[in-house]
Amino acid sequence: MNRTPDPTPPFSASSTFCATIVDEWSRNGVDAAFVAPGSRSTPLVVALLEHESIAVHLFHDERSASFAALGHSLATGKASVVACTSGTAGAHFHAAVLEASASGVPLIVCTADRPIELMDVAAPQTIDQIKLFGDAVRRFSQPEPAQLDQSHWWRSWASQLVADAAGWAGRPGPVHINLRFREPLLGKAAQLPEGRDDGGPWHQIPVTTATVDPADLERIADLVRSPSGLLICGRGTPNPEAVVALGDMLAWPVIADHRSGARHSHRTISHSDLLLRSRAFADAHQPDVVVRFGEIHTSKVLSQWLGRMNATVVSAVANQRWVDPERVANIVVAAPNLAESLLTMLPSDATPSGRSIALQQSWFRADRIASDVIQQTLANTPRLSEPEIAREVLANAPAGSTLVLSSSMPVRDIEWFGQPRPDITVVSNRGANGIDGVISTAIGVALSHTPTTLLIGDVAFLHDSSALAALASRPIDLHIVVVDNDGGGIFSFLPQAAELSTESFETLFGTPHGTNFAALCAAHGIPTRYWHRNPEPATDNLDTVDAGVRVTIAATDREVNKAIHDELVDNIVDAIATDQSAATR
Repeated sequence: MNRTPDPTPPFSASSTFCATIVDEWSRNGVDAAFVAPGSRSTPLVVALLEHESIAVHLFHDERSASFAALGHSLATGKASVVACTSGTAGAHFHAAVLEASASGVPLIVCTADRPIELMDVAAPQTIDQIKLFGDAVRRFSQPEPAQLDQSHWWRSWASQLVADAAGWAGRPGPVHINLRFREPLLGKAAQLPEGRDDGGPWHQIPVTTATVDPADLERIADLVRSPSGLLICGRGTPNPEAVVALGDMLAWPVIADHRSGARHSHRTISHSDLLLRSRAFADAHQPDVVVRFGEIHTSKVLSQWLGRMNATVVSAVANQRWVDPERVANIVVAAPNLAESLLTMLPSDATPSGRSIALQQSWFRADRIASDVIQQTLANTPRLSEPEIAREVLANAPAGSTLVLSSSMPVRDIEWFGQPRPDITVVSNRGANGIDGVISTAIGVALSHTPTTLLIGDVAFLHDSSALAALASRPIDLHIVVVDNDGGGIFSFLPQAAELSTESFETLFGTPHGTNFAALCAAHGIPTRYWHRNPEPATDNLDTVDAGVRVTIAATDREVNKAIHDELVDNIVDAIATDQSAATR
C-alpha cells in the first residue's frame, strides 16, 4: 500500500532543547556565538543561527573560534558562546579556556558529543569529553539527551549556566557543557517552554559583590595614614578613578599599567619599570605601605622590588583571584569598593605627611625625566626600534578604540615606554601569558563593533595565522601591526642569549622563520604596507585606511633592538643619578 508522506515530521527533542536554551541565553544577555564547522553540533548551531538576537561568527578552526569568543567577552564583559563538533575539536578550545579561567572571563563552551551507545566501540570522532577541561571551568554539565517531556528544567539550567560564567557566587570564567546528540541531527522544534513573562532571564541572580569587614577596613585605613605609601594598579582595578583620587588625597604615587585604565598624565607613574632599574632610586623610594589593586604588572623589576622591600602590603584582589606572586601580602581582601571606602573614611582636609609629599614629587620628577630621555634617545636613533613602534601605535590609536597587545615584547614595550592614553581600552591575554590565539582575540574584540588595533610579534602572528582565513570579508575595523624581527625577540633579553653559542641560541630560541608576511596576507586578500621610519612619519605608516582589516609590517633587527633597549635603560639610570646628585648639592 502506498502511503502519502506526513507533511509535518515529528518534532525533534534535540532541536527543541537547543532552541530553548539559546533563547534563554539571549534573555540572559548573551548576544554572540563563535562556531567552528562540524556535523554533530548541528542542533545547537542551527538554533544559534536562527535566533534573531544572537550574532553567529563562523571560524574555520576551533582555536580561532575560542579565542575570538574570549576577545569578544573581554570587550563586552558578557559571556559569549563557543561551539564545536565532537572528537578532538573540543581539545582545540583548551588554551582559550585556560586563559579565560586565569583572567576571569565569562565563556559558555559547548562541545557536541556522540550518544552513549557509540562510546568505547571505535565510533569515529569519539573521545572521552567528560570534564575535558578539568578544573579550569567554573562548572561542567552533561545533560542526558533531550526528551520533550522533560522540558520544564531547560530554561532554569540555561540561565544558571550564564550566572555561573558571570561569577554570581565567586569568580567569572568559562563553563563547559557537553551535549550528546543522536541522529537525525536536523529536525523541527516544537513549541518552546514558556519563559518569564517580562522577557527577562529565568533566574535574576545578582553577582556577589564582596565588601571588607569593618574591622579590616579600619585596619587598612590606619595603614594608609602611614608616613609614605604606594598604590599599584593592574588589570581589573575597580573604579580606577577612585584609586587615582586616593593617591591624590594621600600624596602617594600611583603605578598604573595601561590595562588598569588608571594611567593618567601628571597623576600616575608611567615608567616604573625603568625607574626601578636604578638600584639607588629603588632603595631610596621604598614605601612603608603598598596597596595593590587588580592583577600583576608585566614588570619583573617591579615584582622583584616588592619582594625585597620591608613594607606592609595590602592586595585588593581582582575577581576573587589571589594576587600575590611575591608572597609578601600582609592583608588580602576581595573588595571592589576598597578605594571608595577609604576615600569616605579619610578626612578630605587631611594633610599628607612631608615624607609622602616629598616621595611623590620625587617619583613624578623621575618619571618626567624618563619620558624625556625616551623621547630624546629614540629621536637620535637612526633605525626603527620596537620601543618607537610601541609608542607610535599607542599614540595613534583612535580615541574610544581598543588596543590589543600580544604577550612577549609588545605588552612590555607599551608598559615600559608608552605614554598615558586614558581615552582608549587596552587588553592583553595575561592570565596565562601565552601567545596563542592573539589575532583571534583581536578579531573577537573588533566584532564587538569597536575600532581595534593589534600590536603583535611575528612568532605570535604565525602561531595564529589560521585566523587569517576569511578575515578580509569580516565587517570589522581591525588594524594589525606586526613586528617582524624574524624570530623570538624576547629571548634576546634572557641569559640564554649570552650563555649559549650563537648557533644553539638561534636553533632553540631565536627561531628564525623567514616568512614573507606580505605574501601571507595577500594569499588571504588582506592589504598590507611596510612601516618605513624615514622619510615617512609614523602617522603615515599607521593610518593607512579609515576602516576594514589591514596589516602594517614593521621590520626590525633583534640585535639592534636589544641594544636600543639597553641604551634606553642606561640613559635613564644615568639621568636619574645625575638629577639626584644635583639635588643633594
